[in-house]
Amino acid sequence: MAEKKTFQTLKIDPLQRQLLEQVAELHEVPEGAFSLRVNGQSAMVASSEHITIVPKTDKPGIDIYIAPGTKHESMHIPVVLSQTGLKDLVYNDFHIGEDADVVIVAGCGIHNCGEQSSAHDGVHTFYVGKNARVKYVERHYGVADDKGDVEMNPTTIVHLDEGAYLEMDTTQIKGVDHTVRETTGDLAANATFIVKEKLMTDRKQYAETRFSVDLNGAGSSADVVSRSVARDESEQKFLAAINGNTACHGHSACDAIIMDHASVRAIPELTANDVDATLIHEAAIGKIAGEQLVKLMTLGLAEEEAEAQIINGFLK
Repeated sequence: MAEKKTFQTLKIDPLQRQLLEQVAELHEVPEGAFSLRVNGQSAMVASSEHITIVPKTDKPGIDIYIAPGTKHESMHIPVVLSQTGLKDLVYNDFHIGEDADVVIVAGCGIHNCGEQSSAHDGVHTFYVGKNARVKYVERHYGVADDKGDVEMNPTTIVHLDEGAYLEMDTTQIKGVDHTVRETTGDLAANATFIVKEKLMTDRKQYAETRFSVDLNGAGSSADVVSRSVARDESEQKFLAAINGNTACHGHSACDAIIMDHASVRAIPELTANDVDATLIHEAAIGKIAGEQLVKLMTLGLAEEEAEAQIINGFLK
């Protein structure tokens, strides 16, 4: 029997392990399919009985093949960077077979300990087969010890076959100085695409979300909801374009708390190309309600503690 690999045997240092805990909640190498990328290089690739991971030969990244009918399995594909000045780019393609039901946990953690910028760009393409179900969890986390920036630019491309379902849960709540998050999709009949974004910026950070989906099949639906907090002098932009090309349902919402001298923009774009397309956009941007602060402060919390409680509850 092969010896089980651990983060110690993979020579993952304590700093990198801390990043893995933040982005993937991993303390040891998990069972099943697993791919770990460290400082721009593959540190480990492991397949399972029903999930096969194949390193690409023409560019950095991996191809993931999930067998038809695979049920209740999960895989982890985290990325960590602890080298200042590194610009990492990776391409991951997911091929999900018909009737599969899986959870995919991704994410990137960057610790920049120098004055140069460190960046990770990930391009993830999903090919989701007929009636398959996927939950995709992606967390981004950054920290800088010096004057260097942390930059992450995730691109997600989604192709959903008939009756397919993809739920995408993304979180970025600390330490990323600049990000452009781009998601595009096309949906066949009765396919469903759900996006839940949680985002927080502070200082002079910039975050831009670009979402665009084509509802091509009858009965298809998309629901994208962004909840964000902008503090200090940070800037956020949320753009959501939904194209209803048949009898379908599309909904997008931006719900943001703005503080200090921050800026938040919400830009909807709804295009109905069919009389039976139902498309809705909602946006709410405002400060923390004074009565919420007062209520918590009467319970003994300082103003900063009360603000933190409200923000934590908002981003859950």
